[in-house]
Amino acid sequence: MQSTASPTEVLGDRSPAEFLDTYWQERPLVIRDALPGFRSPVSPEELAGLACEDDVESRLILEEGGAYPWELRHGPFDQEEFLNLPETHWTLLVQEVDRLLPEVGTLLDHFRFLPDWRLDDIMVSYAPTHGSVGPHIDNYDVFLLQGQGHRHWGIGTEPVTDEEIVPDLDVRILADFEPDEEFVLGPGDMLYLPPRVAHHGIATDDACMTYSVGFRAPRHQDLVANFLQHAIETLDSDARYSDPDLEPVDHPGALHEDARQKVRGLLRGLVRDDASVDRWFGQFLTRPDRDREAVPPETPVSESALVDALRQGQSLRRGPVARLAFIEHDDGTATLFANGEATELGAELAYAARLVTGRERIPSETLTPHLDDEAFVDLLTSLVNEGLLELDRA
Repeated sequence: MQSTASPTEVLGDRSPAEFLDTYWQERPLVIRDALPGFRSPVSPEELAGLACEDDVESRLILEEGGAYPWELRHGPFDQEEFLNLPETHWTLLVQEVDRLLPEVGTLLDHFRFLPDWRLDDIMVSYAPTHGSVGPHIDNYDVFLLQGQGHRHWGIGTEPVTDEEIVPDLDVRILADFEPDEEFVLGPGDMLYLPPRVAHHGIATDDACMTYSVGFRAPRHQDLVANFLQHAIETLDSDARYSDPDLEPVDHPGALHEDARQKVRGLLRGLVRDDASVDRWFGQFLTRPDRDREAVPPETPVSESALVDALRQGQSLRRGPVARLAFIEHDDGTATLFANGEATELGAELAYAARLVTGRERIPSETLTPHLDDEAFVDLLTSLVNEGLLELDRA
């Protein structure tokens, strides 16, 4: 079962401020007993079962025993395929296990000292003895929580600028990796790695399971491309360049000032004001990855039924496919972003944005003081019936 440690305890004896100031995107950190007494909420058999499902992203990496060294296979897998695996030197990786299993999703609450939109997903890996994905780098921050068994780590201490990759392999493995530090992590221990710090983990016993809490780091190209696409959609499709005040030119090959000013004005006008950019940013960040969509409940819940359930002690939890964020405005209003859609909340309802975001599970006692507010109940009901929040029936 999951540890009940508070968010600050996951950093050992360091405060979030100290961690962010000293380690975040600067240097690795080993945290012993980050979650004391932690037990993996997923068994190897359950993980393998998830890897057999059609809508689950999973991979098998076979260093040895495959068709060739470092063979990469993509799921979904057949159960027979697991029975035919070699005894050692392979790894199963399953993405978005936090979306698939609520008990894994609640692990994210230990990292809420970081911006919610930066959290990506929890990937869970299983490996028998000597299982590894090879020495490599990631382009994002990652916390590697040992869930079961033990893993030997060799890591670098500085970001790699120009990596040399072993050619002609299915996976990107660093050539000539030499670790600066080595150690073994057991259940509840955790390793933090900044972007592009080389690392190599090897299972030292059977049933080694590691939980990788990855972070989103959108490429500048992706941010700009998405904003430009958004801006294009706001333009009149029939609008064209025009120059009714055109005068005879001194030279037909010259790009004259009037034309340049018109085009500059058009492009600058794409960024109309800070508020429009903020709105686009909130919508962009809350769009689910991998083309996921929230699934509404088969039977819509009524406002009265939802209120009754909450008053009886049932909590709400984030839906399997839900990204939520908000912006508070100077006039006391707020904008709630949910899976790429923006909802404006008036000053009297702006408080709701904080209540429904920032955690996987929302305790009933947090919600019940506001259940006499019809606008709040209407908002909760809408979020539940859109599949963004759901009653926690656990």
